[in-house]
Amino acid sequence: MIEVHHLSYSYGKRQVLRDISFAARPGDCVGILGNNGAGKSTLIACLNRIRKPDSGTVAVNGKNIYDMDRLEAARQIAYVSQKNQISEMTVYDTILLGRMPYMKWRLSHADYALCDEILELTGMTELKLRYVNELSGGEAQKVMIARAFVQQPQLLLLDEPTNNLDPKNQYEMMRLVRQTAQDRGMVVLVVIHDLNLALHYCNRFLFIKGGTVYSFGDIETITEQTLLDVYGIHATLFTRNHRRFAIIES
Repeated sequence: MIEVHHLSYSYGKRQVLRDISFAARPGDCVGILGNNGAGKSTLIACLNRIRKPDSGTVAVNGKNIYDMDRLEAARQIAYVSQKNQISEMTVYDTILLGRMPYMKWRLSHADYALCDEILELTGMTELKLRYVNELSGGEAQKVMIARAFVQQPQLLLLDEPTNNLDPKNQYEMMRLVRQTAQDRGMVVLVVIHDLNLALHYCNRFLFIKGGTVYSFGDIETITEQTLLDVYGIHATLFTRNHRRFAIIES
């Protein structure tokens, strides 16, 4: 479980986040939504300890992440950015890097077995000996997701992971993330711009406006008024086959 209490952060004299509070349970996939500049990526950076907030706490399973040493934090939190440095390593070796927080003298049989399991889960077994820099953008991003899965985190942070992917890869990636979160009891926080992608795969929604929480909750949190207030857009929401969709009015 992750609990964020009264988190605030400033760049110099400019306050970017103000009094952010919310909580999520294992299996939750939380969509973080809001306009550019609202503070979404800064929030992810604070949760990943890249930036230390001015005030507030973030707890994973009851322990403040800012009190953890680097090794413990790496076992609890995994992060995938929207832009990753692509190495010349093989897919297999790249994914194995996710086991570094658990390594002692060398990798164990269990480490290799978990890597094989995640390769099969993500459908990349046939690519394991390919070099990551030879893959397509969607395949390379899936490698980064797989490396995060191998890390076995309690909290998985995704910062716009579907950017620059075609629709098929966007939906495949979010389906994989959502299912794995449920199966393995992770909390996933994902910064995402595509409303319909969020509606399809997230079960909780955190709207950020002007650096503070506008609303947080389940799908009922998303209303036409919310979209107008947060994004300044007129949209029509409708339900089909028990799923909600948004149509943006021109």
